[in-house]
Amino acid sequence: MEQVRPDGFDEFAAARWSALLHVARLLTGGDRQRAEDLVQEALVKLWFAWPKIADEAPEAYVRTVLVRLAARSARRRWWGERPVEELPDRAGPVDVSSTVAERSRLEGALAQLTPKQRAAVVLRYYEDLPEAQVAQALGCPVGTARSHASRGVARLRQILSDAVRPVR
Repeated sequence: MEQVRPDGFDEFAAARWSALLHVARLLTGGDRQRAEDLVQEALVKLWFAWPKIADEAPEAYVRTVLVRLAARSARRRWWGERPVEELPDRAGPVDVSSTVAERSRLEGALAQLTPKQRAAVVLRYYEDLPEAQVAQALGCPVGTARSHASRGVARLRQILSDAVRPVR
């Protein structure tokens, strides 16, 4: 039997799914399957807490849950098999736009950051949250969140600049 929450949970989940998935994908370093798992798990946790927080800040709650789940999942050593759309037997013609290449490069660079730095950078600069909300989502003081974001951005600059230096 299907349970439906008449108080707005279904509408919230449907309206925010793609945005949450994008944030989760950035938090996981571009791994779409892990990102989908994180969003589903975060929405399950939100579903149980919905009666308490529906009128307050469900967006902030689910974002905090996503950050914590991403940090916990990053500590796992092995992810098992990784499903792919096509087998990598044959190399086909490559027609990749520069936007997709840049996004992939950025996701790869984000994947090299520590989970806390990655979360701080994504929440502060992609989600455009104030430092206080970033700190709340990370569960640390504002100064520590600011430090994570600053070190993360510095590391991103280093990673991305190393990739474009000409070889002589």
